[in-house]
Amino acid sequence: MMNEAKTLKDYAKEAKRRLKTGYWQRYSNEINKKMKEAERDGVAPSKIIEYYSRRAEREIHSYDAEKEAFYLKVKKILDEVGEAPDIIGRLTDKKYYATLSYEQKQRYTLELSEKYRVAQKRYYEEKQYE
Repeated sequence: MMNEAKTLKDYAKEAKRRLKTGYWQRYSNEINKKMKEAERDGVAPSKIIEYYSRRAEREIHSYDAEKEAFYLKVKKILDEVGEAPDIIGRLTDKKYYATLSYEQKQRYTLELSEKYRVAQKRYYEEKQYE
């Protein structure tokens, strides 16, 4: 029970910090700017709002440093090389992979593929609105 209260307290502190630093004002200004650009380019403003809502949720509620580091690695590869046929090989931790049994290697590759698919989806979604 004490752990839950601490977590709730942490969330409250983070929310207060965002309010104090003007996070939401900057976010609102960014959304308004992108909506004006979207209207000018013929993109539905609802798509912009939907994208920024998901982005805010991801940034606030589900931030995971490991997932973010993986996404940045995928983003770098996609920016530099594009859709490479050996993308899973590029993302594989070779030292860790060498220590695994055959079954573990299969599971690792499948999990890595799923993580890549999620990161790739996010990448193309963000590229669409940049």
